[in-house]
Amino acid sequence: MGSSSETKENSLLSSETGIQRTQYPYVTGSSVVALKYKDGILMAADMGGSYGSTLRYKSVERIKPVGKHSLIGASGEISDFQEIMRYLDEQVLNDNMWDDGNSLGPKEIHSYLTRVMYNRRNKFDPLWNTLILGGVKKGQKFLGMVTMIGVNFEENHVATGFGNHMAQPILRSEWHENLTFEEGVTLLEKCMRVLLYRDRSAVNKFQIAKITEEGVTISQPYALKTFWGFKAFENPTAGAEGSW
Repeated sequence: MGSSSETKENSLLSSETGIQRTQYPYVTGSSVVALKYKDGILMAADMGGSYGSTLRYKSVERIKPVGKHSLIGASGEISDFQEIMRYLDEQVLNDNMWDDGNSLGPKEIHSYLTRVMYNRRNKFDPLWNTLILGGVKKGQKFLGMVTMIGVNFEENHVATGFGNHMAQPILRSEWHENLTFEEGVTLLEKCMRVLLYRDRSAVNKFQIAKITEEGVTISQPYALKTFWGFKAFENPTAGAEGSW
């Protein structure tokens, strides 16, 4: 009698501990900003990885190439992004094995990501990321976004995280479809500088990537010039009622 009750208790414990879900993100990355320019797609992200409110890691690469024609950037849980990259590597490998002269383009990969994210959301086991997917194939530029619950859209410029609030107004004001590479980089750096000032999870170590018909180029990490002498920075809570 005692042994059967113990077996039942152990089976209950094992079933409970056997189902683990990402109910809360642990190590997370902040904003990703991307835009179309004259020759392709530009994407920027910092390299910070926050453990809760602690900026624990400062060399996390959150922009990756996918196949021959695509580029992905992610904010949110880093381990879930690594899982997504494993899915994408499998897709690219299977596609290459056909050896039929064709390869997955950005539209196909974006569509695949929408299904993956929505499927995991329906299982109440979401991948805790917001993804930006950009690419160029046969002269057609593509830039789209997918959220952790599968909401997706295409746009000329996109941003995740805090960037959706701080960078998008700048992009709406200054973006145009004939941006040169230099102008696009300058615009992205302006957005990332604002995010560095305003987002406590941002770190002054960035990468900017571009993708064109020729392929993907991801820059070496570098820092932006900043100025912290603004009066609003000296006493940021001045005039705020009820502040400490």
